[in-house]
Amino acid sequence: MATSKEHIELIRKTKFSIGGEPNPLTEDLHQAVRNLSAELYAKDVHFLMELIQNAEDNEYFEGVDPSLEFVITSQDITATGAPATLLIFNNEKGFSSRNIDSICSVGRSTKKGNRRRGYIGEKGIGFKSVFLISAQPYIFSNGYQIRFNEAPCSHCGLGYIVPEWIDENPTLDDIIKVYGLSSVLPTTVIVLPLKPDKVKPVKQQLSSIEPEVLLFLSKIKHLSVREDNEDPRLNTVSGIAITSETNFVTRKNIDAESYTLILSAEENSDKLGNECSYHIWKQKFPVRPENKVERRMDVEELVITLAFPNQERLQRGMKLPGVYAFLPTEMVTNFPFIIQGDFVLSSSRETILLDNKWNQGILDYVPSAFVNAFISLVKMTDEAPVSSLRRMFNFLPVNSSVYKNFNALREAIRSTLVDEDILPSDESCTGQKFFHKPSEVGRIMPAFWDIVEKARKEGLDLYNLSSHGIYILHSSFDMNEYDNILNFLGVEPVDNGWYAKCIKSSNLVLGVSEGVYLDLLLFLAENWNNILHGTKIMKVPILKYVDHSGCVSLCSITESTQRSPGTICRSGQFRHISWLIDWNREFNGVANRFFLPKSTQNAIYSSLKKETILHWLQNQAQVFALSVNNYATAVVDLIGGNPKLAITYSHFLYHSFLKEFVTRAEVDHLCCKLPLVDNYGNVCASTNRKILVPANRSKWNSLVGSNPLKAEGYIELGEEYLHPRTFAAGQFTHGEKLLEFLGSHVAVLDIPSLPPPNAAIPAVSSPLTKENTFLLLDWIQSMKKTKTPIPERFLTSIKDGNWLRVTINGFSGYKSPVQSFFYSFSFGNVLQNGSVFVDIPLIDQSFYGERISNYREELKTIGVMFEYGEACQFIGDHFMRLASSSTLNKDRVLSILGLIKYLRIKCLPPDEFICSIKEGSWLKTSHGYRSPVGAVLFDDEWKTAIQLSDVPLIDQAFYGDEILGFKDELRLLGVIVGFGRCHQLVIENLKQSSHLNSLKADAFILSLDCMRCAKSSSRLVSTLRDAKCLKTNHGYKPPSECFLFDQEQLASSSSVTKENAFSLLSCYRQLKGTSYKFPPDLQKCIREVKCLRTRLGDFRSPKECIIFGPEWETISSISILPFIDDSDNYYGKDIHEYKKELKSIGVAVKFVKGVSFLPSCLCFPRSTDSITPRIVLSLLQCLRILLEDKNYNLPEEFFSKVSKNWLKTYVGYMSPGDCLFFNEESDLKPTDGPFIDEGFYGSEIRTYRKELSSIGVTIDAEKGSTLLARHLHMHSEFATIIRIYEFLEKVKWSPDKEAKRLIWIPKGNRTGRWVEPDECVLHDKDGLFGLQFNVLEKRYKNKVLLKFFSGAFGVKSNPSLDDYCKLWKGWETSGHRLSHDECCAFWRFVVRHKGLKKEQMLSECLEKVPVYSGLDGIMLFDKNDVFIADDLHLKELFVQSSSCPLFVWYPQPSSPLLPRTMLFELYTKIGVRVISKSVQKKELSLTNGLELKKINPGDAMIGKGLLRLILGFLACSSMILEADRRLEAVQPLLNLTVSETSEPVEVGFTLLLSSGQPHEVRASRMVRWDKASSKVFIQKMDESAGEKDRLEYATYFSETIAEGLLWEKEDQISSLSELIKLAFILKFDEDAVGFLMKSKNLQVFVEDEEFLSAAFPNK
Repeated sequence: MATSKEHIELIRKTKFSIGGEPNPLTEDLHQAVRNLSAELYAKDVHFLMELIQNAEDNEYFEGVDPSLEFVITSQDITATGAPATLLIFNNEKGFSSRNIDSICSVGRSTKKGNRRRGYIGEKGIGFKSVFLISAQPYIFSNGYQIRFNEAPCSHCGLGYIVPEWIDENPTLDDIIKVYGLSSVLPTTVIVLPLKPDKVKPVKQQLSSIEPEVLLFLSKIKHLSVREDNEDPRLNTVSGIAITSETNFVTRKNIDAESYTLILSAEENSDKLGNECSYHIWKQKFPVRPENKVERRMDVEELVITLAFPNQERLQRGMKLPGVYAFLPTEMVTNFPFIIQGDFVLSSSRETILLDNKWNQGILDYVPSAFVNAFISLVKMTDEAPVSSLRRMFNFLPVNSSVYKNFNALREAIRSTLVDEDILPSDESCTGQKFFHKPSEVGRIMPAFWDIVEKARKEGLDLYNLSSHGIYILHSSFDMNEYDNILNFLGVEPVDNGWYAKCIKSSNLVLGVSEGVYLDLLLFLAENWNNILHGTKIMKVPILKYVDHSGCVSLCSITESTQRSPGTICRSGQFRHISWLIDWNREFNGVANRFFLPKSTQNAIYSSLKKETILHWLQNQAQVFALSVNNYATAVVDLIGGNPKLAITYSHFLYHSFLKEFVTRAEVDHLCCKLPLVDNYGNVCASTNRKILVPANRSKWNSLVGSNPLKAEGYIELGEEYLHPRTFAAGQFTHGEKLLEFLGSHVAVLDIPSLPPPNAAIPAVSSPLTKENTFLLLDWIQSMKKTKTPIPERFLTSIKDGNWLRVTINGFSGYKSPVQSFFYSFSFGNVLQNGSVFVDIPLIDQSFYGERISNYREELKTIGVMFEYGEACQFIGDHFMRLASSSTLNKDRVLSILGLIKYLRIKCLPPDEFICSIKEGSWLKTSHGYRSPVGAVLFDDEWKTAIQLSDVPLIDQAFYGDEILGFKDELRLLGVIVGFGRCHQLVIENLKQSSHLNSLKADAFILSLDCMRCAKSSSRLVSTLRDAKCLKTNHGYKPPSECFLFDQEQLASSSSVTKENAFSLLSCYRQLKGTSYKFPPDLQKCIREVKCLRTRLGDFRSPKECIIFGPEWETISSISILPFIDDSDNYYGKDIHEYKKELKSIGVAVKFVKGVSFLPSCLCFPRSTDSITPRIVLSLLQCLRILLEDKNYNLPEEFFSKVSKNWLKTYVGYMSPGDCLFFNEESDLKPTDGPFIDEGFYGSEIRTYRKELSSIGVTIDAEKGSTLLARHLHMHSEFATIIRIYEFLEKVKWSPDKEAKRLIWIPKGNRTGRWVEPDECVLHDKDGLFGLQFNVLEKRYKNKVLLKFFSGAFGVKSNPSLDDYCKLWKGWETSGHRLSHDECCAFWRFVVRHKGLKKEQMLSECLEKVPVYSGLDGIMLFDKNDVFIADDLHLKELFVQSSSCPLFVWYPQPSSPLLPRTMLFELYTKIGVRVISKSVQKKELSLTNGLELKKINPGDAMIGKGLLRLILGFLACSSMILEADRRLEAVQPLLNLTVSETSEPVEVGFTLLLSSGQPHEVRASRMVRWDKASSKVFIQKMDESAGEKDRLEYATYFSETIAEGLLWEKEDQISSLSELIKLAFILKFDEDAVGFLMKSKNLQVFVEDEEFLSAAFPNK
């Protein structure tokens, strides 16, 4: 059998006549191949699909997982000059001789006619498509090593198919190097040196190979793409490795099978890889005769495969192909599943031929295959829960396709599925699945589903939802996200009446938690108008309330609106809920009001949707809010003469006020009608009452003894109020507390509130108890606060009575106030210390306690003395009197020093006291009694001085050691404490010269100091001159007989010449080994005398010298070492011959010994350029030698020298203390900071960690975070800065004083700028400060870094109020027109942060306020020229007459976050005026003589009917004002003066602006309300006038009233105006107005009726 090479040679010779006669068909064959390869596909890239297709059609050995690998490299292994080479590796069986014959031909594929065997190739050109990208493809397989050439062969003139055997370029070894030496080379390798213009397209195609390419290939299980370059940074191809794995078969029969296939793809950029599993459905169908085509005549069965992705499909490009013909086409169907079939493709392989009958036959079977697959997925997973089935429905083709044929498939699928039982109903929750047709199931609203699910979780049996006329779709399917799917299947919602049936037949009200019940109420509220109103839900009991017995009962909406059980109420405030319910039980429901249960109300108040629920309860169920004040008002009128209820009501008010449930004003109002029970049991409800507390618990009784005001008609309160009580509300009342409450609100009086009698108080004539003392002081304090005059007789008896307890020298007694002194905390011990000398009566504060300090003013009022100066003066005078009459003993002196010390400790000024005693001669010293000034307190510092001087020392033997504890006090008195600089004092008190002989060294040195430091030393000099005070070698001598020895002369005389040195060394050498030795004294002299000359030019002792050697060469360049001068000018090189001798006399001969000189001799050059890596490493080696001695410490001088910048780092030369040692385990890079440059020094530098640390280099990067931060500003690459910030945050770095507090503001990845922290904020929610601050959250997405900026740099979280003010000032000066959002954002912030100080800041800062100027935006005008429109009539007049805006801006429509009332309040506080108070009015009609006639307001239709209508509107409209607010709103209508005129009222208004120019307008109206004066002017209406005039008058009237009342609620004015106008036309007829209110769903409440009855008692 021929070898592979022989086979190729045979082909060349026999087929292509190489070496024989030319073939006449050569050119025609060449042209045929070239045309087919160039024109078959429209794009170059399809060669990849052909190669994949070939690999799929190849044959593989059993047990081999077929794989295909693409490797592209920049290496030119073919030596063809190609810029890149593509290699394809396939582990197939390999090329056979038949395959080689086929590839050397055209149209002779070995796969023809083998469709049934699974071959997917069709065109027969497969391999030859590679010529589109390569001119010379190579094949290595089964021993074949051949190359083809696009150019015609020089031997036969034919290209493309002529094989050429190759032995090199490339060899198999070349290929293995690219593939990988550790891997076995696959059987077949194709090498394609790429054409230069094809490199980029090939790389793009390789980078975009879709992972799903293996989805429908039966053989190939692995496909990979990678790029191989020597420098990986040059790689541009996005590599990928794709693997397919068939997991398991779930169904298999004659026609169909299904299994799970898993595709995994791992990309270079995603090391974790991606994976997607696909449910594969493969079904066979017979080929219909009408669909057969010539290409598929041998095919009898169609195989349709559908792939359903279980996760997100794997993709790399922008498109997801929907149609496969084994390999992907470019057809996107927009369906959520993939269709695979043996389609006939277009020539470009991009699409299938839709008009081809074979393809149409395949598509006709797709709906059937889909439905079978879908039903299998849904129904054949019995063990799976229903919720897991819903993802299957995502495979439905809900969205339409761009292809008409596929839309037909979509419709066929839908029409088939609607007749299938595929949708699970709610009964499936029981475990058994129930499926129904889409038309048989109904959907319920998501909110109701939530209620059902929550109720079920709480144990409520709700599994009969489908028993109300329709199957209910399972909850896991009935979701908004499946709307499109359910609409596709035609599923409809249930009818509106279904909800009432469901609620009524279940226990959804009482059987669930409050949270679920609240959800039910919210569901009803939100769907009431659109769905539920008018259904049977109105009669279903759904409202809960607490009945008389405290049990929860139910009523329907209908019953609630008809007040059937009573009025259902809720608490107006959250805190009042249980309070009102419990007290309602205490009063036994006397007010016929019932409350929603506490748990229900709590749930409502906790709900985010509480406003919706409350609005529905009020408007639809007539459940209204009730405050504690409203409830109390209703109850008080029903108490009558019942003492028990009257007392209970007092307790109710007390506890309600104690808990702040009612205001003081409300309590005061209620207490005006509060019935009280006296000590006889009578109920007194009179408002003109004078009541005293019961005598047995009163203060007045204990102090005065009897009722002092009985004659003035005061009565005592009943003792029942003193009895403790416990109520159902859980409240316990002490009688005393109730009395305090009544005393504050009902004028139940006791001391100190009683007015004083003008009479003496008998009790103060004798000592008072502590309690009565304070009671008396409280009484006086109350009189002073209320400015009640104190009667003279009353005050005199208090001042003169001996009732006040005092202490005198520790003994207690009683004195009158005018004879007593108050013990002050600040100087009280002054008086106690002073009492040593004098008796002072001090108020006994130990008896009265600290409380007495609260009555200073009252004590002064009754005569007690307080002055500190008086006390000190008294003690000082007493002390000096004692000193002048006799000497002071030890105790008295120590006592006075203790007094001064105490004053200083208490920070009281002792100066006056000290000045009065310091000049007196009362201090005992060594010179007798004398003044403290100039005396000396002896201590160790004076031991030496007293050898020379006789200074006046304090007699410590007399005073003892205790006096040493008063040094500071003595110093204040003038005593000298410590020697200090008392040289002159020593001279002034110098001893006789005879006493100065034989002085000790310290004494003589002190004398020299005195000569140098004293002002005059002549006395000292003359005294010492004759004294034998200096010790010499001949004993003590006078200074004149002594000499001072100078050692410098000895040193200079010891220098030795070089000849002497050599002679000495020669002697050492000759004597070595002999018995002769140098005398010890001579040896010592030689070692210590400076006899050797160094290179430095000086002489040094041997132990201070080094003999130079080559090992010193490197280190000597950065040091000035004392090398012996071996230059030719001195010792020369001969000195090196005497190393042993030099060593013996102490010279450092070895490097290790001489290293010790280095620390003191180190000297770095000025230029760092000369400090080479070897020098630095040599220095570190020296340090290593020195540090081997554990007891060695480097000198401070060395650290000073190495602190210069000589170590090279990645940021330049630095001192060791500023350097870091890089740790590869950190998250940093070496270039991030001042890390030592290992690239410069080499890896050897890492071995000197210890030595680097010893000179200050920071080895641990975490400890060097400060250094890292200092160099942060040198960076500009964002990624680097982020990395450093993250590191600093990780180590919890905080900046020191030297750290630059800068933050990087990036602009892209490589540019930006450094800014100060105060130029930044973390957040800018409203986006207002983009120009003022750098908003860090926009640049830094890492929240941890934002927290770091806040903690480390103090960056504020949000702009402050001051920032907002500066922003506004900027807007003011720039003329910036604000947008609506900008203005809202600014004022929302101000409202949120308002306060007294902040309002003051705004008032000072803001000079302009916003005004609306139409389409031009919001302008800022001077706040003095802008007004608040509190009178809409005036606003309309000035708006019409002014060309400039005059009124402040407010948001339209109103915003709950920026209430208009709050905004107007702010405007007012910052200086904006209201229009009504700013205009000057002039009644022009009156000045022209127009007559006014006062009339009854009722005649002008301003009466009870008008107020009733308004109150109903305020209570039940969208405003929903509380009762007190409603009554306050209509109050102005009750105090009106109405004047009638015969003509319209003409008024002139003048507005003065800041410019001084007046702005005038005129108005003429039939009705005008001047709110400032409470006057209404009306034009008299002609009764005979027509309907038009009456309607006009009604319009003016209604607008005036509505605008006057609701100027803050402009959006409600028109509604109220229309109501008033209609009622005016009806003349406010009671029945007509009542019907009008009902038709508008308006009503008034009890409190409104009471108000109207009180205001109109006769109507």
